[in-house]
Amino acid sequence: MRKKIPIKFSICNELFEGWPIEKVFEYASQLGYDGVEIAPYTLADSVTEISPKRRTAIRSAAEENGVEIVGLHWLLMKPEGLYINHPDEIIRIQTQEYMEALIHFCADIGGKVLVHGSPHQRTVQEGWDLQGAWDSAKETFKVCLKTARKRNVFYCIEPLAYTRTNFINTVGEAVQLVKETRHPNFKMVFDCGSTSVQERSISIPLLRALESGYLRHIHANDANGKGPGFGELDFVPILKMLMKNGYKGYLSVEVFDFSPDPRTVASRSIGYLKGILDTLTETS
Repeated sequence: MRKKIPIKFSICNELFEGWPIEKVFEYASQLGYDGVEIAPYTLADSVTEISPKRRTAIRSAAEENGVEIVGLHWLLMKPEGLYINHPDEIIRIQTQEYMEALIHFCADIGGKVLVHGSPHQRTVQEGWDLQGAWDSAKETFKVCLKTARKRNVFYCIEPLAYTRTNFINTVGEAVQLVKETRHPNFKMVFDCGSTSVQERSISIPLLRALESGYLRHIHANDANGKGPGFGELDFVPILKMLMKNGYKGYLSVEVFDFSPDPRTVASRSIGYLKGILDTLTETS
């Protein structure tokens, strides 16, 4: 009997530019993805514009196609002007209010994870106090985590490469932030592409993330901005480590370079990942 592997695959919807979300669910399901991760800005400039009726319809469309809505990412892309650690308290309060709206939207459509990347809305600007920015970010997350707990979702900080932001670049920094925030609904995400940009090997930081107990979600991509299998990053040791450590979350394909086209990226990415997983399963 074939060993059941708990790792699941999802894909981020912004790759499918201009596609209705229902079509994304249908196509992802046809390719064998278990879930879809949604960038809210692809649905509306603000999630507050999305009616309860539309939220129910989105959730139903995913269920009808047999895919799970994993959650949300690119959280603060829109509306303009949001910032988790800005020195201006009014801006932080507006950001906190929108983050709470995102949490409600995520729960309403059946999602469980909110991935906080949004590099431009957290970068510490020249002249800002670094410790002050750190403390302000913690305050912002703590305010929103009360809502996350009520709605039973996980809010996750994603360390990103220094080429994209200067705030929370490493697994160690993300772990420190989660520890200091001390909330059961605050976790972290591991981004393969970002880590490979700044680490000689991603095995050590991935193991640290796994052993921390805080890892909830993983973005699968290459340092070149393309999908897994489209660059030099070898996902065999990554999947081996996830299997060895009993990772039960999603491996979510997130790309920044959409070429040559969404169908090719989506199909080749899952083919590459499932091919590795099938081989490892047969030899384990």
